[in-house]
Amino acid sequence: MQVILLERIAKLGQMGDTVRVRDGYARNFLLPQGKALRANKANMQRFENERAQLEARNLERRQEAEAVAAKLDGESMIMIRSAGETGQLYGSVSTRDIADGLTAAGFTVARGQVELRTPIKTIGLHNVLIQLHPEVEVGVTVNVARSEDEAVRQAAGEDLTAPEQDIFEFEEDEEEGEGEGEIAEGGEAAATEEAAAEEEA
Repeated sequence: MQVILLERIAKLGQMGDTVRVRDGYARNFLLPQGKALRANKANMQRFENERAQLEARNLERRQEAEAVAAKLDGESMIMIRSAGETGQLYGSVSTRDIADGLTAAGFTVARGQVELRTPIKTIGLHNVLIQLHPEVEVGVTVNVARSEDEAVRQAAGEDLTAPEQDIFEFEEDEEEGEGEGEIAEGGEAAATEEAAAEEEA
């Protein structure tokens, strides 16, 4: 389907461009969201008549987005989740979770504005882009941790994904190895004494 874009759409074009898109994308997103019109003679004329109004509305939305971006850019949010020793979450953090968290913090962010290719499935610091407007995007840090204390430690640069138990077991193995060495050394000394006694006899 060919459509006329009513605003800039990433990877598609600028306001006023006529582009070809898949029918489902047009019917389910572009047309109902008011981001495009079907490309026909009547709509082309309608767009030209409303171009100035559309450009003014787009400018107003961009300025509003820039005002939010100035406060949101670089913001860090903490999300507490259950996870195993290796840091793997029992579940995930989705775009909806991030949008809800930012909204609770006082920022109006819709789920569709959160750019996340795949859900977050591990603890740690995750950089996420927020597309506030087709021409305005900001980055936020999502600090996923098992507790508030761990979130603080992660923010300070500590890696909590390595299990401490492995280190403990490694130290135990070293101690066992040292003991075996001492026994071996004692055995060698005893053998030397026996050999000396036989020679004297």
